[in-house]
Amino acid sequence: MDDSQMRSTEGEDYARRLQAKQNVWWKKALNVQAPYQWNLRRQELGRTLDVGCGIGRNLKTLAPGSVGVDHNEVAVQAARSTGVTALTVEEFLASEHAKPESFDGMYLAHVIEHMDEADAVEIMQFYLPYLKPGGKVFYVCPQERGYASDPTHVRFVDGEALMDLSRKVGLEPDPWFSFPFPRSLGKAFIYNEFCVRAHKPR
Repeated sequence: MDDSQMRSTEGEDYARRLQAKQNVWWKKALNVQAPYQWNLRRQELGRTLDVGCGIGRNLKTLAPGSVGVDHNEVAVQAARSTGVTALTVEEFLASEHAKPESFDGMYLAHVIEHMDEADAVEIMQFYLPYLKPGGKVFYVCPQERGYASDPTHVRFVDGEALMDLSRKVGLEPDPWFSFPFPRSLGKAFIYNEFCVRAHKPR
């Protein structure tokens, strides 16, 4: 199956696509993830619940004790093979990690654009009880060029939409920002991203 025929993030084909994209030789040689890892670290999320963790690429950058959760079982298995803690939704709910207000942060990278607004609100309401009062949520969504690169994307979500989502679920968002380059490059550079950090009220 080629990328243009892929319509879901749940199957093995999507997990294998993530692995193939990550393992391209030039990405490894140039360490292209370094700026994005720096951006994630500087959010100081603490022990984090990585919602939609995929193959676990970000879990090694997050603080010790962080946990990934994803609905794609093959992706979760791939993540676990690298030594990180990753669970399916069902495994998470049955685990010792599913304790109310037990995480310092929540991270949703390239997740919200895969669902409509109602589903985005629902997934946030589902996981927010596991975030401590005063905890941080950090969202990352692709800009135009990145959005067009994946046929499983459902809805273009910009920085303002991420701030609106935060408010709808009771969070207090900081102003959105573009990373790693100015917003003007979002239509040309595939890896330019909208970023929003929000806070759960104490």
